[in-house]
Amino acid sequence: MISEQEFVRITTYLKSKYGINMTGKKVIVNGRLENYIVSEGYKDFGEFMDKLEADKSGNLEIDLVNMLTTNHTFFMRESQHFDFMKRNVVPWIKEEAKDTHDLRLWCGASSTGEEPYAIAMLLKESLGLEAAKWDTTILATDISERALSKAIEGRYDAEQIEVIPEAWRNRYFKQLPHSDVYEVTREIKDSVIFRKFNLMDDFPFRKPMHVIFLRNVMIYFDGPTKRKLIEKIYDSLVPGGYLFVGRTETIDREGTGFEVIHPSIFRRPNEKNQSIGC
Repeated sequence: MISEQEFVRITTYLKSKYGINMTGKKVIVNGRLENYIVSEGYKDFGEFMDKLEADKSGNLEIDLVNMLTTNHTFFMRESQHFDFMKRNVVPWIKEEAKDTHDLRLWCGASSTGEEPYAIAMLLKESLGLEAAKWDTTILATDISERALSKAIEGRYDAEQIEVIPEAWRNRYFKQLPHSDVYEVTREIKDSVIFRKFNLMDDFPFRKPMHVIFLRNVMIYFDGPTKRKLIEKIYDSLVPGGYLFVGRTETIDREGTGFEVIHPSIFRRPNEKNQSIGC
């Protein structure tokens, strides 16, 4: 059983490196790490942290992050966001970027790939015959290498893709021989670039984004960490750009410049903005 001192050491490390706040989650931390500690032959959690902090390869840190971050997601999660994208955001981008045909979108917590792949499909469908002349490459990032490996593989079982519209399933997935596993087509895979990225680091974008999805990740951050992240996101959007967060998440509306479109949809103001309902 993890001691209070060991728990504080691990949670302090996660907070300082990744902004992840696991205060009060001692049972969860113990449950996710205990078997690993035993199977790897560590005498206790403290010895593991000693080895981790001395590990120049970073592999033990990767193991810790993989074990303590939850990568639960599914296709078409919070489908209202996809409806809003199709109805309001894509038409705005088509006008906003009509001269460059450069659509810039970032999924900041891509997990195992369901979110960015679904958005890629939505963009293909929404742009229709015009899709070929648009650069719709999506940047999808996560801190978990395990989740990113699954995302890059792009394989999901039949039950996982049931919620996807039938026309999308037929066009953008291929069934693997003699199995109930379906793989995302090359067309969609080529539309998404997966990268490991820590949200606490400086954002490396050369150009501001039109849309940022950062759903169901800020629940791991405390108030000050979340406010700093929101400020960075605001500065990384073009005027008029959109931020999507999880429907159970909140941001400090008074402390940011965002216009509230919906409790989980925000927009960086622009003198050309008009009020848009969800």
